[in-house]
Amino acid sequence: MRSDRGYMWFIYLLFYLYRYVLGHDAMHRMGSAKVLIAGLRGLGVEIAKNVILSGVKSVTVQDEGRTEWSDLSSQFFLQECHLGQNRATCSLPHLAALNPHVLVSEHTGPLNKDLVLQHQVVVLTDSSLEDQKRFGDLCHLNRIQFIVADTKGLCGQLFCDFGEEFEVMDPDGETPVSLMIDRITKDNPGVVLCTDDQKHGLSDGSKVIFSEVQGMTELNTMGPVEIKVCGQYSFSICDTSAFSDYERGGVVTEVKQPLKLQFKPLSEALRDHQLLIPNDYGKIARHNTLHLAFQALHSFVKQQQRLPHSWSQADADHLVAIVRELNEAAQLEELDEAAVRSLSYTARGDLAPLNAFFGGVAAQEVIKACSGKFTPLQQWLYFDALECLPEDEQQLAESFFQPRSSRYDGQIPVFGSEFQEKLGSQKYFLVGAGAIGCELLKNFALIGLGAGEDGHITVTDMDFIERSNLNRQFLFRSKDIGKPKSEVAAKAVCEMNPQVNITAHQNRLDSDSEGVYSYDFFMALDGVAAALDNVDARVYLDGRCVQHQRPMLEGGTLGCKGHTLVVVPHLTESYGPAKTGSGHDIPLCTLKNFPHRIEHTLQWARDQFEGLYKQTPENVNLFLSDPKFVERTLTHGDTEALEILEGVWRSLQDMGAGGQHPKSWEDCVNWARCKWESLYSNDIHQLLHCFPPGEVTTNGLPFWSGTKRCPHPLTFDPDNSTHMDYVLAAANLYGQIYGIKGTRDRTKVRAILENVKVPSFIPESSVKIHLTDNEMEEERKKEGDDAVKARLDELKRKLSSMKGSSQMYPLDFEKDDDTNFHVDYIVAASNLRAENYDIPPADRHQSKRIAGRIIPAIATTTAAVAGLMCLELFKLVQSHKKISSYRTAYLNLAVQYFVLSQPSRPQRFEVAGNKYTQWDDFLVEGRRDDQQEMTLADLIQFIKEKHGLTICSLFYGFAILYNGHEDRLKMRYEFTRAVQHMANHRKPGSFVCSEPNGRMRCFL
Repeated sequence: MRSDRGYMWFIYLLFYLYRYVLGHDAMHRMGSAKVLIAGLRGLGVEIAKNVILSGVKSVTVQDEGRTEWSDLSSQFFLQECHLGQNRATCSLPHLAALNPHVLVSEHTGPLNKDLVLQHQVVVLTDSSLEDQKRFGDLCHLNRIQFIVADTKGLCGQLFCDFGEEFEVMDPDGETPVSLMIDRITKDNPGVVLCTDDQKHGLSDGSKVIFSEVQGMTELNTMGPVEIKVCGQYSFSICDTSAFSDYERGGVVTEVKQPLKLQFKPLSEALRDHQLLIPNDYGKIARHNTLHLAFQALHSFVKQQQRLPHSWSQADADHLVAIVRELNEAAQLEELDEAAVRSLSYTARGDLAPLNAFFGGVAAQEVIKACSGKFTPLQQWLYFDALECLPEDEQQLAESFFQPRSSRYDGQIPVFGSEFQEKLGSQKYFLVGAGAIGCELLKNFALIGLGAGEDGHITVTDMDFIERSNLNRQFLFRSKDIGKPKSEVAAKAVCEMNPQVNITAHQNRLDSDSEGVYSYDFFMALDGVAAALDNVDARVYLDGRCVQHQRPMLEGGTLGCKGHTLVVVPHLTESYGPAKTGSGHDIPLCTLKNFPHRIEHTLQWARDQFEGLYKQTPENVNLFLSDPKFVERTLTHGDTEALEILEGVWRSLQDMGAGGQHPKSWEDCVNWARCKWESLYSNDIHQLLHCFPPGEVTTNGLPFWSGTKRCPHPLTFDPDNSTHMDYVLAAANLYGQIYGIKGTRDRTKVRAILENVKVPSFIPESSVKIHLTDNEMEEERKKEGDDAVKARLDELKRKLSSMKGSSQMYPLDFEKDDDTNFHVDYIVAASNLRAENYDIPPADRHQSKRIAGRIIPAIATTTAAVAGLMCLELFKLVQSHKKISSYRTAYLNLAVQYFVLSQPSRPQRFEVAGNKYTQWDDFLVEGRRDDQQEMTLADLIQFIKEKHGLTICSLFYGFAILYNGHEDRLKMRYEFTRAVQHMANHRKPGSFVCSEPNGRMRCFL
């Protein structure tokens, strides 16, 4: 392995998101694991891809088979030129290119004992039941983790055997709970009450340790204590009746306990129906039937030397008979024979979406086996998507499902040739070409979406490829770094399936791009897929789909967790508006004065970065370029205006004249040292002056208690590495916004610090410290006193002579460049503030994740989510009408949590005796033939006469067109002109839109 620093930096960036999900120890264990994957058709290559991206030591792919037409439906590394050649040999170069850190090799001979014994984890796909039993027993005996994965048409199975005793170091991967203590009773058992800012989230049997408890100090020296939940904010512990009296403070922290699990070998587990995991609330008992049906399918193949013919009634009858025979021993009360028949009809199918789902789930089990992190599957998982089949259950002739010697021969046996043509003619809009977007595009290409003469896919993503994308966005390679994601992804899927018609855009989807993604654009679509990473963008896209009556597929991931949603016009509810008051926002007063968690200090540090190095320089540049900046700022209220204008003036005024404009690197260091003193000493002295350590409230209770941790000021020490880290990062960043070159030489910085004169500080009694956000908001809105107004007038005069100053260089926080001082600043600033408040510090890795607001995305979850989304796509293309046919999914691969359920119907409401949903609108002929376009008054009168409704308010986006304004009804403008006048040329919103043919849609 190469050891040069550049290569190791490449590897670090490639895997840093996996580190956020798995942790350092688990990644280290992964790096020594050898994995064997047998079978390299669609499912096998999906598992291999995900495992290689995760970063194991080596992967061996075994396959004796040669490429067939049906393989091209789901094996994304095979092309027509590979027909007749070994699948493993053809796929090897592509698999090896995914991750230079993983050794990938092929084995084209039979699977044998010697090969199996060379690996720690063995995965069988497309295997016989005899091989599964034989190699399963071998692996169980030799402590090799054994996994079986198989898909047939729209059904699949997964099995895990991790041996007689498998230790899980971290069952769920969640961050250990850490809570502030409000009080502890002296009782048997003692009861711990936590502060009410956060529910404890613990469960009976959880173990915790205590620290910083004052009074009942015996708890601080105890080992992990088992708890029993009393309520959302309380739990009982051991006998505390003989302990000292509790005084105040304290932190309770969860201690993760290892878990030891026992597994049965496959030959035994076949007979144990207690090991089957249900997952779909729409078909509670089907997994039991599928367990027998897959065994019956193996028997059928052994007898007939083939799979059942597609949609053959005779073969289906045969398979049902075998299942009935097996059930004589299993004694299932409910046998779903219809599902057995559907399995027989479609067993020859090899579908990319189902392989994507099972490939993601199976690869996650490999990661668990290698790392010892997360809870493995115990032990069977069955899943089907038989509701993808036509709802009318019309029995078509077998000829409709026969292979055509085409790349879709793995899909035609399930849905038929006519459906394949329909898929090819679809026009879809994909928003986002990141982790999920890449997986969706892969599936789109394999199933032939938009690959016909009339079909088309449009994909837009404004981002460019970064190195950290490579571990989960498999369409990208190192050579693509810096290129637009959408363009590279579009090119990659065209190589995968040259028939795909696709156009790549680099547009952000928002109101500014509605000229591109207009009424005509949306009305020409068959559907939309959302692969977005933020709620606001999802809400906006959802609104556009509702507005234009278009279905939407939506999915998201967070580490091992994922969800999918299908939005069907008039049948299901939409994604809906952004939820407010999520409870995760940190109160401003907590950030400013009363932090008690490391998340608070990190958010504070991030806010400091934004204020010092982005917002203030941007305000300066606006002042220099916009003649009305000062005038507009003064409308924000005196307090806010003073803060902004003071910052602009100080940034432009030289340090020698009372400002903060540096002329040299020495000035930058001087500023950074004084800023350190202000933040970590002066501000704390002032806070303690207002609220001394012994302060009590009006109720006689200690002020510094509960979530209010009493701080202490710091004294600068150049020998303290964190102190110097802050000065070095702050000074360099300050130099960057002024175009002054800095240095990393700490010796030179220390020499400059010796000559810095730090101003003395005396706390002021007149300073008011706000205790709540409401107090802060009231203060912000309050009109300034005479002194404030006088200062504002003075600033206006001073700034008027500074218009000729130089522009500044605002900084956008960039977490992935460890040479730019951004993360250096955040880590140092946060940990110094944590030291002020005696909060345990965070290392660089944790700080980077929280402050960088990183949403970990890993290949396994994104593959599974994209697969589920595309199964819903099959239903949309067939225009399924029953809501029971669709599925919303929630999954957590860390703990094998799968919940599939029917989506919710749209909420109905009644207006004037008529019932409506969000999908209803009124189509208005705004201009008929050559007649004059209707006015606002005409529109209101039309709605009243046609629908019996009186319009109280009318909007155009966020602009109010009418809200009882009688004067506006007298305006004789044409409606579109009235909109332009009253909405101030705003772009269309979700309430009213004009159509090119002169019609208008009015939405409730």
